[in-house]
Amino acid sequence: MSVSDEVGDVRRAADVNAADCPSRLVLEHVTSRWGVLVLAELLDGMRRFSELRRAIGGVSEKMLAQTLQTLERDGFVHREAHPVIPPRVEYTLTPLGEEAARQVWGLARWAEDRVPSVLAAREDYDRAKAGRVHA
Repeated sequence: MSVSDEVGDVRRAADVNAADCPSRLVLEHVTSRWGVLVLAELLDGMRRFSELRRAIGGVSEKMLAQTLQTLERDGFVHREAHPVIPPRVEYTLTPLGEEAARQVWGLARWAEDRVPSVLAAREDYDRAKAGRVHA
């Protein structure tokens, strides 16, 4: 079976609810904590590794490198290394990456907007659970 046949089979059979569906890995990559933030940061344009690291609070150098490599492998990020000293590497979104970034950035913005509601729901839940424990 050729690669194009396999791609055609996957496209016809894609079902994120199926345990062996490759779409699950794609979903995992673009919705991971660091994947979302890298994609969102690159929506604003080209970034160097150090710029991404500064912009994305809490990400380690290792996790950022792994995330970028995964997103590059999946076709979401383009990496361009310039042969200069010191080395300069720039990252941009591919058209596929821009599409994914817009989707996950909408979800991220929604989460930001809904934090007060989520925190209130957690407090209500914890209060109710504490009442059941003591009853």
